Amino acid sequence: MAIFLNRDSRVLVQGMTGAEGTKHTRRMLASGTNVVGGVNPRKAGQSVDFDGTEVPVLGSVAEGVKATGADVTVVFVPPRFTKDAVEEAIEAEIGLAVVITEGVPVHDTTAVWHLATARGNRTRIIGPNCPGLISPGQSNAGIIPADITRPGRIGLVSKSGTLTYQLMYELRDLGFSTAVGIGGDPVIGTTHIDALAAFEEDPDTDVIVMIGEIGGDAEERAAAYVRDHVSKPVVGYVAGFTAPEGRTMGHAGAIVSGSSGTAAAKKAALEAAGVRVGRTPSETARLTRELLG
Repeated sequence: MAIFLNRDSRVLVQGMTGAEGTKHTRRMLASGTNVVGGVNPRKAGQSVDFDGTEVPVLGSVAEGVKATGADVTVVFVPPRFTKDAVEEAIEAEIGLAVVITEGVPVHDTTAVWHLATARGNRTRIIGPNCPGLISPGQSNAGIIPADITRPGRIGLVSKSGTLTYQLMYELRDLGFSTAVGIGGDPVIGTTHIDALAAFEEDPDTDVIVMIGEIGGDAEERAAAYVRDHVSKPVVGYVAGFTAPEGRTMGHAGAIVSGSSGTAAAKKAALEAAGVRVGRTPSETARLTRELLG
């Protein structure tokens, strides 16, 4: 089993005919993802050949859902078009929208989140500014390399794309049920808590690894959720122990102000909730191995 994405997922790619969309659609197909169509209203009715696999181009997400039964869309469009693209997906009531695009204005993300909520959260949003998610051996929606791990019983949720890859690689012999990169922007669709809840219910996930970073209080809120609702062992890592106060570290959401949002404060909150916290990715991998025997 897996969370959010599995071998039965039928994937659309918004922006499939662009440079990034084309490159990563090819990679997704090569890893076994069932990509059933792309979306580009200017090229509707055409198809794109990906090494012998013909993928049709549809005029809209709604058309794609109707024609192909798609239940996932991966968004590879420039930031100025992302709001419209995701709103189109929400209005089509597709089950999952994975927003890869970086640099989406927070105002746009907030508007998209509000629309999804108003529509009853029929569409789960992952991202923006994220690597997507992968259920190894089943499906890969986004830009996560498919060849750095294998199927297994670890569930991973991470703000950082790079650290997602590193932990997947360091634990590649044990493997993952699903790895979810939720993105590090101030406003995102799917949170640590959402993924923790899903992994808790997944019978094929035995250990959960949660990667956070400085800034905000998402990790503290996740710690409270683990304490009250998660029975499975959780291993944590917080990036940014050496970050100077007030410094932005890569992600727009990673801003420390005073004592709020520091790595030390997050580590303390997680440990108080029973989470084993590593100070480095390698130590986090070691702690995970110990839990799996």
